[in-house]
Amino acid sequence: MERFLLIVGTNENKVVLVAHADTYFDATYGNEKQQHLVIEENGLFISHNANGVKIGLGADDRAGCAILWLLLESGHSILITDGEEHGRLGSTWLMEHNPDIADLINSHQFIIQFDRRNSTDYKCYNVGTDEFRKFIQEKTGFSEPNRSSYTDICTICRDICGVNFSIGYYDEHSGDERINISEWHNTLRISQKLLGNALPKFKR
Repeated sequence: MERFLLIVGTNENKVVLVAHADTYFDATYGNEKQQHLVIEENGLFISHNANGVKIGLGADDRAGCAILWLLLESGHSILITDGEEHGRLGSTWLMEHNPDIADLINSHQFIIQFDRRNSTDYKCYNVGTDEFRKFIQEKTGFSEPNRSSYTDICTICRDICGVNFSIGYYDEHSGDERINISEWHNTLRISQKLLGNALPKFKR
């Protein structure tokens, strides 16, 4: 079964833009018929069911997929994976069973994933060099809190560097999950500006 979608960009010097289609709540709340979106006084979006009980918004990573949709015509490649919340199933399947596509992805300049909590974080985990981190900090103003944990770029970035950007969600994997839309917009604007320039290649 295929566990990813790849749309190859038209730019000569292009990057891969990544988000995952699954959410932590797919199994837990799969039987919910309706989710009600609520805008709190502080401008944060939350979600509850028909009985008023808070349920996961799924901003991790619906918010990332929304950014990919808006960057679809950017000329950069789009990659949507499945199963990230279950141990990177889609990205692992891609790399292990699709060597030609894995090679194609790793021929890009670098990879940006949109799947990070908070507003101004970036994380390269174990797939970024000092040079790449400096580039990301200068272009975004974001900072790297630590290098722990993992996500799809930790599997996909075999030959090139990768980074995961904050997209404004908080308390993921809980009923209190929420998103700050102004912070999401800020990451979108920063990314659009970054992607509008000629981009160097960053090898691992």
